[in-house]
Amino acid sequence: MMPNQDVARGTSTSGADHQHLIACEYCDTVYQRTGLAEGEQALCLRCGATLYRESSRAYRRLLPLVVTALILFLMSNVFPIVEMDLKGIRTQTTLWGAVATLYADKMSLVALLVFATTILFPLTEMLMMLYLLVQMRRHRLPTGFARIVHSMQITRPWGMIEVYLLGVVVTLVKLSSLADILPGVALWSFSVLVIVLATMLSFDPRDLWQYVKKGQPR
Repeated sequence: MMPNQDVARGTSTSGADHQHLIACEYCDTVYQRTGLAEGEQALCLRCGATLYRESSRAYRRLLPLVVTALILFLMSNVFPIVEMDLKGIRTQTTLWGAVATLYADKMSLVALLVFATTILFPLTEMLMMLYLLVQMRRHRLPTGFARIVHSMQITRPWGMIEVYLLGVVVTLVKLSSLADILPGVALWSFSVLVIVLATMLSFDPRDLWQYVKKGQPR
């Protein structure tokens, strides 16, 4: 188990740099950031929730992970997810094709929900993260840094690629008795994408504040 460190600093902010403050997302108690050793995490004194972790290693891995996720995301949306062979008739579909089919079948709300949770929100977060990390790699303060970090915190819960993938797998299992199922390239890239995104999501966007001035750790 990782060693923990309670944050015992007072909540007075007079003269303090607001970039060094952090609020508990559960009880809204405000603390001043303190330095942590590798593997430590700071806990809220009021409710015991995790405020932040020492994440320099995760930060160094973020840019390669984001680039990898974007490549996998592109593959997942270009190549077929699955191909079905039913009595000699072969059909295949992509994620975009599934959204278009739902819309054509007059299920506009479902089509919009699938589009937003599996395409729009995940892609938006990856592009925002890519923009911030590239600028920070150049030791620049990204324009609109605070707004982008806040937007990432809002859109993150709405990215549900893993839920979509689970639904696809369940559907394929049910259809396997009726037709021959041939997994497409996109199904495998989706599977890897879920793992990459899970690794990315372990990094709290708020932690970018501690790197924005000093730039990429060496």
